[in-house]
Amino acid sequence: MARTTLIRGAAVLAMAGFMAACNGAADLGGPATPLGDFNLEHNIVVAPKVQKIPLCRALETEVMTTMLRDAVAERFDRYEGARLYHFGISIEGYCLAPPGIPIVAAPKSAMIIRITVWDDAKNEKLTPKAHQITVIESLDQGPLVGSGFTKNAEEQFKNLSQNAVKQIENFLVKKNREEGWFNSTGGTATELPAEDATTEG
Repeated sequence: MARTTLIRGAAVLAMAGFMAACNGAADLGGPATPLGDFNLEHNIVVAPKVQKIPLCRALETEVMTTMLRDAVAERFDRYEGARLYHFGISIEGYCLAPPGIPIVAAPKSAMIIRITVWDDAKNEKLTPKAHQITVIESLDQGPLVGSGFTKNAEEQFKNLSQNAVKQIENFLVKKNREEGWFNSTGGTATELPAEDATTEG
């Protein structure tokens, strides 16, 4: 039942053509947002039970896991802190917008992932329950035109991956600010403006 609800939620997002989404890779040319002593060691992405929303484009599971892993590396390999952490990410469901849909009903691509974060030194999860993230594609082709008209499946999934990884970074920055996850002193971060920890795109 839970997985059915999850996929239905992604389907609703995919059809929500009026929703806005920033390009998750837009800030990669600048400096990384401060994240304490963070240094990513293991970057694991799996999709053992991934579900595709009906009528959406399909993409091979191995291609999806590789592309999401590459997007994680693209963003988090910039961090060179003194302490090691690990990601375990599962792709739960996705929709890659198909071509040939009338503009008035053009769906948007969407994806749901879950992430677990491990502290290597403490040998424990920072996320006792996996954190769930839902993303839609960037609307760089305009709010009324589905990406099925302008992008192939790999391009669509790359965009979703970059958006998802940006949200992972937002989540980690927020947790570090509130709970000091990646601060060697264990205290909360004070140098980050609140908006840096809550930006979604």
